[in-house]
Amino acid sequence: MAPLILLISITGLTRLVGWATGVDAIDSWSTATACGLAAMFTMTGITHFVPRRRAGFIAIVPPAIPAPGVVVAVTGVLELSCAIGLLFPMSRMLAAVCLGLLLIVMFPANVYAAGAQRHPDAPHTPLLPRAVYQLIFLAAVVVVIWGG
Repeated sequence: MAPLILLISITGLTRLVGWATGVDAIDSWSTATACGLAAMFTMTGITHFVPRRRAGFIAIVPPAIPAPGVVVAVTGVLELSCAIGLLFPMSRMLAAVCLGLLLIVMFPANVYAAGAQRHPDAPHTPLLPRAVYQLIFLAAVVVVIWGG
């Protein structure tokens, strides 16, 4: 829920500031959404390296995927890299496309995580809310792509 709240609040705040100040660089929904996504993926990317959260993420990597610790580290680096990319007009489109693909690729971990809990620090969100959040995040990515 925290990522969704951060996405919505930063997007709204950025859009409001852009509208109120007339600063062209942030005076669009696409740019404001890119800023919201950047904030959200910065937060989620960092959590991939916080020991307790990292252990929980490793626990939700489906067993068929080898080296879950490496997968969690790589996805964290990708989230952080793309968050930075969203902040610059030249790389925004590529970063948004990559995040959209990453959200799709990581969805099986969300399905697996919704099953029986395997670790006390693993996310505990049921599948339906997880799927809705993912769709909202994908919709935000599409807003950035279409606005680019």
